[in-house]
Amino acid sequence: MQESLFEQEKSNKIKPLAHRVRPETLRDFIGQEKIFKRYPFLTRKDFPSLILSGPPGTGKTTLASLLAANADKEIYKFNAVMGGLADLKKIIERAKEAEKLFQKESIIFIDEIHRFNKAQQDALLPYVETGEFILIGATTENPRTSINKALLSRVQIIRLESLSEESILTIINRASSLGNIQINDEIKAYIARYANGDARNALNALEALEKFGEDSLELEKAQELIHGQARDYDKNLDRHYDVISAFIKSVRGSDPDSALLWLAVMLDGGEDPLFIARRLVILASEDIGNSDPTALTLAVSGLHTVQHIGMPEARITLSQVTTYLASTTKSNAAYKAIDAALDYVKNNPTQQVPTHLRNHHPDKKNYKYSHAYEGHFVHQQYRPKECPKFYYPTEIGVEAKIKDRLNKLWND
Repeated sequence: MQESLFEQEKSNKIKPLAHRVRPETLRDFIGQEKIFKRYPFLTRKDFPSLILSGPPGTGKTTLASLLAANADKEIYKFNAVMGGLADLKKIIERAKEAEKLFQKESIIFIDEIHRFNKAQQDALLPYVETGEFILIGATTENPRTSINKALLSRVQIIRLESLSEESILTIINRASSLGNIQINDEIKAYIARYANGDARNALNALEALEKFGEDSLELEKAQELIHGQARDYDKNLDRHYDVISAFIKSVRGSDPDSALLWLAVMLDGGEDPLFIARRLVILASEDIGNSDPTALTLAVSGLHTVQHIGMPEARITLSQVTTYLASTTKSNAAYKAIDAALDYVKNNPTQQVPTHLRNHHPDKKNYKYSHAYEGHFVHQQYRPKECPKFYYPTEIGVEAKIKDRLNKLWND
């Protein structure tokens, strides 16, 4: 039964704005113009199977629908989070039956395809290989690490980039026009700036502001509403690793202000404070080491404190540990020493313990007890003669004193 005009209008209004203003032709697909120049086959009817990768809100799902419409193909959508292989096979069978009936080629679109395990991805191979349908997969992860090689060899990877502020503003203006949303230009520009290249973020913010109307909405109020949804942070994907990398490198580089910036980004994004505290413990040994042995003590204390008090107070402890580690002396000598020792052990025959150091051996009587000698030290062989030196203390902080002591003990 056909819907009345009133019912159609009512149904349309309850749909999210991002859905209501979704483009219907490739001409209206904004912000990814470069991919059509780089991959001109996208505008043809006979394009190959694809993996669309890119950050959220860059148009992967929309592009799949537009490619299907432009090529006059039927598209069947499936989300890898919502169903498994059995559900997917049912959709594939439906697509094959419809193709026989209507003589119309099919596209199977799998959103979040990286959620499929290797066996599930392998199950797609025969269909893609024989061309029974065109596969379009979408992923926010790097497909070269999240999609297995057999499937990758049969598809074309298309990378969609975060949208520019200018493109986001164009999308906002188009949505405002189509949805008859009265928002002033200053607020539109603010939305575009804080959308983080994500069109869905921008349209959700515009929809949240829609009910206020241009006359009653001031920029300050709009900023307040937008701020809560403007942050772009994930706990498992690329930005998670990029931010923690910037944080660690800032601490290592003795820049406490930059370290605090990235710490704030992580905390604001909902990062697990224990993850941050554990990384600081690692850093205290890897990048500071014996130049300032108290760094490890402070980092471990910080980890225990964060475990027991939690957020929001844990932010203060993390700030204290971060600023101290960033500000103190640095040395990676201990880190390099163990890697050198491990490399030596792995690439040489089994290391034999000198007989005078063994637990049960006639030569044990020849072991010299260090505390029985002046200065609690005596020259003695503690490793095989051919074994090289691994630890090279720096001349920084406490480690300078360590280096001086070792030189006096073993070189005098």
